[in-house]
Amino acid sequence: MSSRTEAQEVSLRARTSGPVKEARRRSWWARHGRVTTVWILRAGVLLAFLLLWQLAGSVAANPMFVSSPVAVWNQLWAWISDGTLGTHTWITIQEVALGYIIGSLAGALTGFALASIRLIYDVCEPFMMALYSIPKVALAPLFIVWFGIGIDMKVILAAVSVFFLVFLNTAAGVRDVDRGLIDAVRLMGGTRGDIALKVVLPASMSGLMTGLKVSIPYALIGAVIGELVASNRGLGYLINDAAAQFNTAGVFAAVVVLTALAMILNTLVGTIASRANRWKPLED
Repeated sequence: MSSRTEAQEVSLRARTSGPVKEARRRSWWARHGRVTTVWILRAGVLLAFLLLWQLAGSVAANPMFVSSPVAVWNQLWAWISDGTLGTHTWITIQEVALGYIIGSLAGALTGFALASIRLIYDVCEPFMMALYSIPKVALAPLFIVWFGIGIDMKVILAAVSVFFLVFLNTAAGVRDVDRGLIDAVRLMGGTRGDIALKVVLPASMSGLMTGLKVSIPYALIGAVIGELVASNRGLGYLINDAAAQFNTAGVFAAVVVLTALAMILNTLVGTIASRANRWKPLED
């Protein structure tokens, strides 16, 4: 009887090992295969774009207008070698980082405070929307008069660009909180502080994170606009200087660095957002 039982167990393991291994392979592909495929396709699209650009610059169009990837790389390498790129990039990073932090903190706190009190938010909302509608480039000359042409002006312009996006998204997140959760906490004897910290704040995090993510390009835009209007330092200054010399490769090189900065900041904020939203239930 024992030998039969052992034989049956061996046979059962042989029959089930195949499906189990296949399920593991499918699980691995579901986790990693799609990501690998996406990155391969992205690399292919980027390579195709660079090849078409190189051909356009050497065959189909005037290189003075479109430049080429090789010319852009040579310009980047020249700026890296003489320290120009590091110096000006660091100035822009400081402006963007300070403006982003100040604008985000101010926008999140203001949005949370005003949206938590319905009457105050209803009174302030049209004024906030009116201020948000002002083109930020129109504020640059005014900020020059107020704050000069130093780094302060660029930081404040970037902060203003970020503030309204974070404010509006945070306020929307606060106002979209499920009223049933608030009523349940009240029935259990919760105070206003409990409701604000344990219900409203976690539920509004998705709106806050959306605001933080979509405002990253606007922080860059605000800082670079300030540099374009009045500056002798930063990536915006490099763009102005290269354009004045009809150096198309220099303009594209500075734009490439700005694009890389935006991608890095997006990745950082995306990582923070994924950690902040761990409390949410998984979607089916």
